[in-house]
Amino acid sequence: MARQQERARRTRAAIVEAAAVEFARRGYAAASVNTILEGSHATKGAMYFHFESKEELARAVLASALDHYTQTNDRWKAVDADPFQVLHSIIVELAERFANDVIVQAEFRLIVEPEFYAEVRSGGSQVWGQTAHELVLRAQTEGHLRPGADPGTFTRVLGAALAGQRYMLDLTADSTPLPERFEEALAVVLEAMASQEWLEGWHRTGWLDLRADTGAETPENGPETGSDHSI
Repeated sequence: MARQQERARRTRAAIVEAAAVEFARRGYAAASVNTILEGSHATKGAMYFHFESKEELARAVLASALDHYTQTNDRWKAVDADPFQVLHSIIVELAERFANDVIVQAEFRLIVEPEFYAEVRSGGSQVWGQTAHELVLRAQTEGHLRPGADPGTFTRVLGAALAGQRYMLDLTADSTPLPERFEEALAVVLEAMASQEWLEGWHRTGWLDLRADTGAETPENGPETGSDHSI
């Protein structure tokens, strides 16, 4: 029984990853179930054992992406460091996930489809956005924001800037790595809203590498898959 359950788990993971590849490449409406089957090496029966429809499969990809965002946030929230430095580390890791994590790539493509507009209010952007807001509130408590600067405005403007940077790289021939574009967006918001004292210190030291403090490296791949794709 345990071996059968493990095979089923690995088959499901393989189907979700293959679906993410297809959704990231072609979007929801144009995604081909046959292509997903070919990519997962699963049978049609195995796929419909786990998922009743393409929509259910897309929602499984969205749920998996939410888990990926949550893993990133939970690790960084435990780091005791300058809140703006932690925020920088989070958005750099998010940029790396956009580059390397097909589940996150698929989520970004799916949430602009009419069928999944509502997921914007409960998906990955809300997970990291809440953490970003908490970090900015902490920065305000520690005196790192300018007098009168609003943490909510900081978070909203930053979120919009990051989304815009991500979309613009898809729409243009710009080859700049996404982490650099995300850093650029954060720097602009900080220059406008961080305290002069914090900015002077940051201009001297730059961004710190806090990755060792999380106890884990950034995952570069999607869900684990296996070669045995029976149910």
